[in-house]
Amino acid sequence: MRTGFLFDERCFWHGGGNYAGTFRVGGLVQPMAAGGLPESPESRRRLRNLVEVTGLMRDLLPATADPAGHEALLRVHPAAYLREFKALSDAGGGELGLRTPFGPGGYEIAALSAGLAVAAVDGVMAGRHDNAYALCRPPGHHCLPDWPNGFCLLANVAIAVRQAQAAHPGLRVAVLDWDVHHGNGTEAIFYEDPTVLTLSLHQERNYPVDTGAFADRGRGAGAGLNLNIPLPPGTGHRGYLAAMERLALPAIRAFAPDLIVVACGFDPAINDPLGRMLATAETFRLMTRQVMDLARDLCGGRLVLVHEGGYSETYVPFCGHAVLEELSGSAIRGPGPQEDVFAARQPGPEFDAFLDGLIARMAEAL
Repeated sequence: MRTGFLFDERCFWHGGGNYAGTFRVGGLVQPMAAGGLPESPESRRRLRNLVEVTGLMRDLLPATADPAGHEALLRVHPAAYLREFKALSDAGGGELGLRTPFGPGGYEIAALSAGLAVAAVDGVMAGRHDNAYALCRPPGHHCLPDWPNGFCLLANVAIAVRQAQAAHPGLRVAVLDWDVHHGNGTEAIFYEDPTVLTLSLHQERNYPVDTGAFADRGRGAGAGLNLNIPLPPGTGHRGYLAAMERLALPAIRAFAPDLIVVACGFDPAINDPLGRMLATAETFRLMTRQVMDLARDLCGGRLVLVHEGGYSETYVPFCGHAVLEELSGSAIRGPGPQEDVFAARQPGPEFDAFLDGLIARMAEAL
C-alpha cells in the first residue's frame, strides 16, 4: 500500500505556556513534556522514532505539509476567533478556552497540525496515497468553532473535511472517532450537516461529562447522522471490536461515504492515565483492519487516520505502530511490551455478557 505518514517536528514543540516549568518555553526553549500538560509530545515523537527504528518507515511515504491556510481555517472557525488566537499567540501565549494553554507560536503550530490533516486527506483524494496517517499535535476533536477545549485549539479533522469538500463538491464523509473521550467538537461542527456522518466510540462521561449521549442523533438536515456509542469503563478488546462490528460499521455502510476519516486516539489503551478502557495494540490493529475492509467496499479504500489523544508515552508508540503496519500491509512488526499481560487483564465472561446486552439494546434502538 502507498501509505502516507505525515508529521513535523515543530508540532512536537507545542507546549503548555506558563502551566509549569522554570523557563518560559518558546523560541529555542523546547517544551519539557507538555509544559505541565498530560498531552505530551513524547508519545508522538516516540511513535515516529519507533517507526524509524523498526524499519517500518521504509514501507511508508513520510512527508510534512504546509500549515493550513487562513481560507481553510475560516471554513470551520470564525475570523474573530482566529484573530484572538493569533494575537494571544503573538503576545507570548495564554489560554482561550478550557484546558487549552499554549505558548509563543501556538497559533502557527496549531495551523501546521491542521495542515498535516489537510494534506493527508488531499493525498488520498488525489490518489497519491492509498491511505494516510497524520501525526497531528495539538489534537483537534474537542475544538468547537469559537471555543477550544481539552488540549484542542483548531478542529483538525473538520478543517480537513471542509477543505476536501471545497475541492470535491458533493463529497460525503464518515468521521469515526475512537478516542476515549467524546468528540464533542467534531459532533457540534457537523451536527446539522447531511453530507457528514459522525460517530464517536468513547468512555461514557469521561470528558466532556455532559456530551456524548446515545440519544444525540443530529438535528435538522443532519438528523440521524450523528451516532454516539458511550461504553462503560473496562470495555476491553472484545467489546471494542463488537461495538465496531455491530454499531459503527453498519452505520457507515448505510451512509455510503466517499471517504472515511478516523479520529485516532490511543487513550482507550489499557494503561492510559486518562482512560479506563483496556484496549490493546491488537485492538487498534483490528479496528483499523475493519475500517480498511469497509473502505475498500464503499469508497475505493479512501481512508485517513488523524492522531488525537493518547497519554501513555511508553505504549502509544506500539499502538500506533500496529495501526501503521495494518495500513501499509507491511510485514515489519513492532511488538509491544507485556502484550501477554494485557491480554490476561481483559474483562471476564460476566462483563462480556453485560456489554453484549448493552450493545444489543443500542443496535435495536437505531
